[in-house]
Amino acid sequence: LKAQQTGRRFAIIVIENEAEARAGARAALPLFERGAISGMVIIAHERGNCSAYNAGWQTAILHFPNFRHLLVIDDDEIADPQWLERMCKAAETFSADIVGGPQRPVFADAAHARWAEHPVFAPPYRETGRVPALYSSGNLLVGRYVLTAMGPPFLDLKFNFIGGGDSDFLSRAAQKGFVLGWCAEAQVRESVPARRVEADWIRARSLRNGVISTLVEKKKRAGTPFAGTKVFLKSLALLAASPFRGAARLMRTGSSAAALYPIHVALGRVLAEFGYANEQYRQPEKN
Repeated sequence: LKAQQTGRRFAIIVIENEAEARAGARAALPLFERGAISGMVIIAHERGNCSAYNAGWQTAILHFPNFRHLLVIDDDEIADPQWLERMCKAAETFSADIVGGPQRPVFADAAHARWAEHPVFAPPYRETGRVPALYSSGNLLVGRYVLTAMGPPFLDLKFNFIGGGDSDFLSRAAQKGFVLGWCAEAQVRESVPARRVEADWIRARSLRNGVISTLVEKKKRAGTPFAGTKVFLKSLALLAASPFRGAARLMRTGSSAAALYPIHVALGRVLAEFGYANEQYRQPEKN
């Protein structure tokens, strides 16, 4: 982030979510203490993905009342030097309130590069412009006015340990009429350990994506007639169609792992109706 090439003023908030060990805070703090980076390090004492984001975003509003854009990057990601400028420029060019960007996987083992096009790792869009939906906070710009309109807590804490709080937030923001955009040129590079290309991890992540899809859609339809029934019937329809979608993906990509993705997602949607949840953030060492 220190290497960003931009004329815009910016500050950095590092959010430490290990309130006891604080290894991340200890590593980052000297950079701020010697003035190499402008900003602050905070401790989010309540464990969980959503709690950490909420703490950081609320801190930004309280301590930087005049900021225009809040950009989000995870601690396992490295931003290209033009990242910040391109994200802000995209927001201005497309009059977008929220902008997403690609998270390019950098695999620990170069032999795993073939996984880059698997749906778990591939970006949802290839072209820059306005988009109908966004799903991840791993590379994200949010206008300050979006945060003030949505109000705290920004991310629903029921997603704290399964993930998906960002997908839910973005879905609710779109429902409120905020414009979403995508900047294909503003990429970040995400470190992917070998663990994440193992079959059980890919399967668990795919099932989790299905669970999140159901939970987010239920919130979106809340208060409408037969909301729960409609979501469940849609999940059953997707499950019935998933073998055909998988076969089409197999013919297109030649990858059996990619072909299984729509089946696992659809299964995850149905399992969510019976209380299944993969709480990946409760045991991060397994993630």
